[in-house]
Amino acid sequence: MRVLAMLDGTLADPHTPHIRVDDLGLTRGDGVFETVLVVDGKPRELDPHLRRLARSAAMLELPPPDLDAWARLTWTVINAWEDPGEMAVKLVYTRGPEYGDGGPTGYAVGLAIGGRSVRNRTTGVTAITLERGFDPALVERAPWLLLGAKTLSYATNMAAMRHAEKLGVDEVIFTGADGSVLEGPTSNVVVLNGRTLRTPPPTSGVLPGTTQGALFRAAERAGWSTKVEPVAADELATADGLFVVSSVRKVTRVHTLNGAAVTDATEIAAELAALYEAEY
Repeated sequence: MRVLAMLDGTLADPHTPHIRVDDLGLTRGDGVFETVLVVDGKPRELDPHLRRLARSAAMLELPPPDLDAWARLTWTVINAWEDPGEMAVKLVYTRGPEYGDGGPTGYAVGLAIGGRSVRNRTTGVTAITLERGFDPALVERAPWLLLGAKTLSYATNMAAMRHAEKLGVDEVIFTGADGSVLEGPTSNVVVLNGRTLRTPPPTSGVLPGTTQGALFRAAERAGWSTKVEPVAADELATADGLFVVSSVRKVTRVHTLNGAAVTDATEIAAELAALYEAEY
């Protein structure tokens, strides 16, 4: 099942063309997006997602999005969705057609969540580390690289996931040229040391995580410590737990890294998942 709504709030047929062939989101990846998890008709972290959409749009110098309109658009899709359980709403905002005066393009599409993503939350995943090709020190010096923006230019991210799939691996953890941990192609990385959860900072060029933020809030209320700070790649193999988190993944533990088993965090993963779910 799919549901499509345009930014003006009208529902449209998701199986027919709606985007111009010269739309810069298609031809150059010149746009931003967000993916919002919806459980039993309730969106999770909608406001943080919308704020991040605005942040990414500002980094691309797109016209500031009307966040109230985007919130209404999200609810239009949710209210038209008929299946129970979980779904995702993908919000897409592009610079619009290259020629003419059409203005920005905006739409939201409701998508079913694949069974594999749901299963991995319980079974855990394998992962490999791959170089991302930049030093986090570039973030401040080179804002035109858009490091930390959630743009539509995801070709590199998807290539990394295909590379992992060819190796029979589920997930990728990107590392920086300085040997630090960055993020996954479509996830944030969380490391456990004792009762402290750690994640790399946005200043290193990673996307500020909405699910990671919700998990940290829940953990702090339960007495855990949390830190947003640099994490060295060589810490991953010896951590007390390693997780990839995102709207669709929720909190998914990594049980094998670069072909070697890491610390079994099955019980802790269940505890963290319960804390996260209690947020809602």
